[in-house]
Amino acid sequence: MRILFWGTPDFAVPSLRALDDEGFEVVGVVTQPDRPTGRGRRVTASSVKQAALSMGYPVLTPERPRGEEFLAHIGDLTPDLSVVVAYGHILRPEVLAIPPMGSINVHASLLPELRGAAPINWAIVRGHEYTGVSVMRMVEAMDAGPVLLQIREPILPGETASELSVRLSELGAEALVEGLALLAGGLANEVPQDDAAATFAPKIGRDTARIDWDRSALELERHVRGMDAVPGAWSELDGHSVKLFRPRVEVSASADGSVVPGLVLIADPRLGLVVGTGEGALALDEVQPPGRRRMPATDWIRGRGVEAGRRFV
Repeated sequence: MRILFWGTPDFAVPSLRALDDEGFEVVGVVTQPDRPTGRGRRVTASSVKQAALSMGYPVLTPERPRGEEFLAHIGDLTPDLSVVVAYGHILRPEVLAIPPMGSINVHASLLPELRGAAPINWAIVRGHEYTGVSVMRMVEAMDAGPVLLQIREPILPGETASELSVRLSELGAEALVEGLALLAGGLANEVPQDDAAATFAPKIGRDTARIDWDRSALELERHVRGMDAVPGAWSELDGHSVKLFRPRVEVSASADGSVVPGLVLIADPRLGLVVGTGEGALALDEVQPPGRRRMPATDWIRGRGVEAGRRFV
């Protein structure tokens, strides 16, 4: 089976490595172009490109996966099947149709739940107790194709989107290998999705990540975990954006129920940082002040970055 692999971020690398380890014939890898990253805006290859080059695979980096020249190029690779894992662009029907066995996708949710770009983040933000991975047949509609295989996985207490992404990336690689074995053996049972049961997980960005302190501490605990580490939940303090991480619902600091949303209730080098919300209080164990690295909140407090009585907005 000749496979054309499509992927970009860290999440996709275990699936590419699994194909390599299992001896599948990967005829090429398509990933997004090198981009400026980090505080220094250094141009960096995607995680998938770096992994693919280390394995000796040819790599294509189109700005957009379309056009006659690009279609001809991937056609010349004569893939039997496309495997897509967090590539980052919607593939047009003419691209999906090039391999005679079609195209399959590894998606980080239990479809039809959480179709879209950010299923891991929204699973945590919305308080799901379980999520998982789905291997599905790709169709023109986003994440709507029939499902070949699903694996269910619990979301652990206090788990962040970054941590869950690592676990699901490995689980997705296992599911991909199993799904390909079913396809190769003619044993795949492709189950249509129930569109009426679909929920959606839209792309997240800076606006999505901003903290609304009028919400309850429990909701914000999920929000902060769900935005970790990128883009990072954030709020303004004295006109400056501060990213906030490692949240915990703090019962003792708001026992009287009279907290002010966004008000810093505790900023103590021993006790840490606690902020009032619309219902209860939220402890935050890590912060990233503007222009600085992510650090323990206690270090920020010792450096007089925040004091009790100031207010996040």
